[in-house]
Amino acid sequence: MVTTATPPPPPTSNAAPRAVKKPFYRSLWGQVLVGVALAIVLGYLRPHTAIAMKPLGDAFIRLISMIITIVIFCTVVTGIASMQDMKKVGRVGGKALLYFEVVSTLALLVGLVVGNLVHTGAGFNVNPATLDSKAVANYAGAAKAQSVTDFIMHIIPTTVVDAFARGDILQVVLVAILFGFALSAMGRRCKPLLEVFEALTQAVFGVINILMKFAPIGAFGAMAFTIGAYGIASLGPLVKLIATFWITCILFVLIVMGGIAWVAGFSIIKYLIYIKEEIVLTLATSSSEPALPTLMEKMEQLGCSKALVGLVVPTGYTFNTDGSSLYMTLAALFVAEATGIHLTLGQQLTLFAVAVLTSKGAAGVQGAAFIALVGTLMVIPTIPVAGMALILGIDRFMSMFRATVNMLGNGVATLVVARWEHELDPALLQRNLASPDAWRQQVAIAAEVPGAPQ
Repeated sequence: MVTTATPPPPPTSNAAPRAVKKPFYRSLWGQVLVGVALAIVLGYLRPHTAIAMKPLGDAFIRLISMIITIVIFCTVVTGIASMQDMKKVGRVGGKALLYFEVVSTLALLVGLVVGNLVHTGAGFNVNPATLDSKAVANYAGAAKAQSVTDFIMHIIPTTVVDAFARGDILQVVLVAILFGFALSAMGRRCKPLLEVFEALTQAVFGVINILMKFAPIGAFGAMAFTIGAYGIASLGPLVKLIATFWITCILFVLIVMGGIAWVAGFSIIKYLIYIKEEIVLTLATSSSEPALPTLMEKMEQLGCSKALVGLVVPTGYTFNTDGSSLYMTLAALFVAEATGIHLTLGQQLTLFAVAVLTSKGAAGVQGAAFIALVGTLMVIPTIPVAGMALILGIDRFMSMFRATVNMLGNGVATLVVARWEHELDPALLQRNLASPDAWRQQVAIAAEVPGAPQ
């Protein structure tokens, strides 16, 4: 009886230390939060010094951007090439696009409803002729009307190298899908090349892990510039618009995405805790791009297949623009109301219809949603485009939340599509979300124990 009673305690005692969480100051999200807090203090006390910190944020975003296309290419190619059922690729893509269209359109509708209920532009009575239209001119030049044919042609790169040189995510996805299908069709002949891609994938994620060490510095630089350049005081008369948008974003995540998550079998709160590093990083940099590689990695850790993650997440950065959609209709109504333009129900529906098209592609890059909104107003002459100058100064504060909602929506979409494809076991998903560090513990045990499953 003594010999049978002694074996259980060692595993329990060994497992306990592994379950101990890292101290706050040693975790990535904790360090990023500290960086953001220091940036806010510096921006408030020494604005000129804070503005000089901008290169730190820009450099970090550029470091992540330079590796994103390789991450996507390797992930999609290895995922598709290792798939047995090629029909699944098309099925996953179709389901993802359907989900993106429904949810982003719902976000546009929510923004329209909130704008009509709150009336954020009431009391401004601004004469459009007195506004500085030159400030919006640069964005108007970038916001050219694009037909469906133009959009499709844009997806096709001039050359394979050009897709990577430009960093165009959709073009890279197209090239990767073609390579993946080709490797899968050729079978064993391409196995050595597939192994090279798989090894390259591991190396690339190793680079990402190194670059993420600089995330606190990048977040510090980006937030310091934001506070130093625009200042808390600049929020002034537009604080109602900012507060309304922030609250709308939070409620959209908790209620709309929360409802979708509940139907899919997981908790939105546990999901938010699971990707807290990505949330803090996106808020600090006002861009969802820096969070893309680690978001893809975490989706795989939850059990989503590499091919599904490679298809859904990058494509979602163009088509699944929940935060940008909320912003576009709400901001458009603000500009109309602030400049004394009364929009009829028909005009609002026209605005809604145009925004459905122009909102696509308004993710990832800073300011893309602002450009898309300028393009929307150019199509609807009733609302003066010059009115966008009213919110140009606070766009950085708006982009913090719209980029974060975009990023959150891509993660939710990936899990939902994975559940539709029966890739994720609900119980396992709940367990992984409840214990975010469980996968790290499993990897550590596998590395330490000879013969442990990898």
